[in-house]
Amino acid sequence: MEKHKSVLLQEAISSLNLKDNDIIVDATLGYGGHSSYILDRIKKGHLFAFDQDSEAIRHSTSRLSMIGTNFTIIKSNFSNMREKLLELGVEKVDGVLFDLGVSSPQLDDKERGFSYHQDAKLDMRMDQSQSFSAYDVVNTYTKDELSRIFKKYGEDKFANNIAKKIVEYRENKPIETTLELVDIVKTAVPMKFRLDKHPARQIFQAIRIEVNHELDVIEPALEQALSLLKVGGRVAVITFHSLEDRLVKNYFKEKCMIDEKLKGMPNVPDEYLPDFSLVTNKPILPSNLEIEENPRARSAKLRVIQRIK
Repeated sequence: MEKHKSVLLQEAISSLNLKDNDIIVDATLGYGGHSSYILDRIKKGHLFAFDQDSEAIRHSTSRLSMIGTNFTIIKSNFSNMREKLLELGVEKVDGVLFDLGVSSPQLDDKERGFSYHQDAKLDMRMDQSQSFSAYDVVNTYTKDELSRIFKKYGEDKFANNIAKKIVEYRENKPIETTLELVDIVKTAVPMKFRLDKHPARQIFQAIRIEVNHELDVIEPALEQALSLLKVGGRVAVITFHSLEDRLVKNYFKEKCMIDEKLKGMPNVPDEYLPDFSLVTNKPILPSNLEIEENPRARSAKLRVIQRIK
């Protein structure tokens, strides 16, 4: 049974402008939702897909094999994209898709410890071969370190108080499970703020980002993706929270800017014009129907950039 619904699926696929013989990279394979649509449209091309999650790779390999054999799955973080593709002799590609965020099966598999609704060991590792997990963050970080990541990656206004409660609690025993952590967070957040949204949502997001270095790898990976693009090729990025979206938006904007000194000149020499242009000035958002069918899509944004020279 297909449990995972790929967000902004049609919009992302059409934004890549696929042709039959394209070489495409899916930087975030997951459970193969986007990849299977891409593979179906590039019958004479090749798909290279990256993921760190062994379970996702197993599932996707079998799913993609039913469509074609012209794909290669690379078990690695997408921050190693250029190096891994060069090892396979691939120097240029026609498009790259990033679908940042956690896939539904990862959230739904309670053993992975991503969900604040189900009890499990504190884990949250996307790459299960790494040893560092949410347990280490929650039990070994100082109050100041916890407060910093809750503010920076969770944008949580009660960051200090939550960090304080965690440190107090673990003086008696380690914090081992997700719901144990949720209960501690609840004690640190005033009741009126608990009714609006789940009080642990931003805290779990912050810990997950810290465990997986999610924000650290975005800019280097985008840089590699753009360097691999052929002229006319596109990079499409789906983000799920404001921190990711801001990074992508600012990076794309910077790549499409003309030097301030040359602005307003009647004829800017070609070599001074940017190599890229924005396909989307504003992000593409999911339709109301999609949000209704898949509430996890509500915060998604799609941004697209194209190499023009």
